Amino acid sequence: MVICRMQWQKLTLILRNPFRLSYGVSETRETYWLRLDKDAGWGEATLPPYYGVDFASFEEYWKKMSQTGHRLPETPAEIEEWLGEEGPPAARAALDLALYDSIGLTHNLPLYKLLGLPYPSGLPTSFTIAIDTPDAMAQQAAEHPEFPIIKVKLGSDDDLTRLRAVRSARPDARLRVDANAGWSFDDALYNIRAMENLDLEMIEQPLGIHEIEAMGELQKVTSIPLVADESVRTLADIEKLAQAGIAGVNLKLMKAGGLTPTLRMLNRARELGLKVMLGCMVETSLGTTAMAHLCGLAEWIDLDAPLLIANDPFDGITYDKNLRIRVPERPGLGVILKTVEAVEEKNGDHEQH
Repeated sequence: MVICRMQWQKLTLILRNPFRLSYGVSETRETYWLRLDKDAGWGEATLPPYYGVDFASFEEYWKKMSQTGHRLPETPAEIEEWLGEEGPPAARAALDLALYDSIGLTHNLPLYKLLGLPYPSGLPTSFTIAIDTPDAMAQQAAEHPEFPIIKVKLGSDDDLTRLRAVRSARPDARLRVDANAGWSFDDALYNIRAMENLDLEMIEQPLGIHEIEAMGELQKVTSIPLVADESVRTLADIEKLAQAGIAGVNLKLMKAGGLTPTLRMLNRARELGLKVMLGCMVETSLGTTAMAHLCGLAEWIDLDAPLLIANDPFDGITYDKNLRIRVPERPGLGVILKTVEAVEEKNGDHEQH
């Protein structure tokens, strides 16, 4: 007997500015909007191109899950067993979010209340500036004097000049650096020492994904917190990073596989004394709002993706003029459709019965 009917739609997200990282340049990103039958719950699935993801595997996973004969979970405690451990993490994340959304809607509770979490605190998110010329990056920083935290993407051939230009344009800002695994150990050592006098709040992922022990060695020579991002995908990674002595971790729903594993990783990180950042991929307000419900448990917030997208079709997470975030008090994830036109897609919908 088939129980889990769902449909999904691929959306093309248009970026307000070209997104340059150490991996390359993009002007659009692809994401999936997943909906349980009769809009009983919504989720989102996406990963950036540099993860080497095959989006066809997302659809294969959802087709398989639509054939399950098990009833849908009725409480958050049932979600993990229902989902199992197979399938691409981002595809599992979409279905995980949709299930939480459905349960929250059924109980008429916003997600954070459903989970018994602290009220999302209203911490400000950082605002991301992608790799560009030093002048262009400085101009972007100067255009938003009201934003208290600037996250600077690096991993290019002249990172110090770029960062110094941004710092000169915003001497008041809290600066964060994200190298996106773009430095060698020697480059990282040189850059970190040279950046000590630029008053940085953190440096994300200075080395490659598997260079955890080497990142721990870098942490020993600097007071700047080093925060692992691409190296954090599983609970086992949390253990390795804590053992290596790295200061913090950046958790993302799409890497972890949804709210269920993210909450487990978050709680374990806190037990081990790691600082926690809640981050996102280039996602719509659907995915970022889901993560924002956990903000009462984190030290750092990096949930600015909706600000980087020109055609976000959803209404959920909101920002005040200083980028302090708020989640909607609507039940479930609290996300609603903003405009039908924004989600029109030539490929159309795909539904499983």
